[in-house]
Amino acid sequence: MADEERSRKDLTLEALVEGKKMEAYVEHRTRDMHVCALCDKVGYKKCPMKCVGKRWICLDCLHQLREVLETLEQWEAEVQLEREMSKKIDDGLGL
Repeated sequence: MADEERSRKDLTLEALVEGKKMEAYVEHRTRDMHVCALCDKVGYKKCPMKCVGKRWICLDCLHQLREVLETLEQWEAEVQLEREMSKKIDDGLGL
């Protein structure tokens, strides 16, 4: 029973030491980590980030922004067409 209790204490101490090592590693690597300003994703080596001004943006959000910007003219044209149609309908109904 004494050996069993001693081995449990040893395992507990080993787990605590490993936890402290992991804490030290994470604290050391925190400088390399950034949080995306748009989606709050934490970026490290597997999630590339780009610094825009003073904020960091992940690659996924940059791709989404690019898609929006590429279709912006088409979107504006659709909105303008809807406004013109609404105005013609209102004028036709005498509103």
